Amino acid sequence: MTNMQWEPFSELRSTMDRLFDQGFSRPWRFLTTPDYQSSFPVEIWQTDDGVELKAALPGIRPEDVDISVVGDTVTIKAQRPADSPQNGTFYVQEIDYGSYQRTFTLPSGVEADKAEARYENGMLYLKLPKPESVRPKQIKIGTGQASNGHALTEANSST
Repeated sequence: MTNMQWEPFSELRSTMDRLFDQGFSRPWRFLTTPDYQSSFPVEIWQTDDGVELKAALPGIRPEDVDISVVGDTVTIKAQRPADSPQNGTFYVQEIDYGSYQRTFTLPSGVEADKAEARYENGMLYLKLPKPESVRPKQIKIGTGQASNGHALTEANSST
């Protein structure tokens, strides 16, 4: 019979190692399932011509993604069907399955009927053009006579 010595800090160290290995490198593990299921990473930025969005949806087929735009709000819904092993049970299961949804309020209104979306290697790319009325306009300075007596004439602008 082997005599094993009990080490009180062995279990604590093991737990702390797991926390640092899984917790801080994958903080979503601390979220409850409903919170995490509605989450996927995105990047949104504004250009002079519109708003662009990139969303990471790995393992989700393009036909399982639904994009809707209402006013200045865009909603992305996605579905990853449950997968089970052919034989046996999971040893590790870190991929979440089910429904995902995120809604964003955009910094300006967009023209939804002119939006462009493409899906490439698990990444969704969305371009939402701004209406012409909110795009930056170039105003030329002129000189010569105006109706109020001030001089206005057209000047050439290099921009």
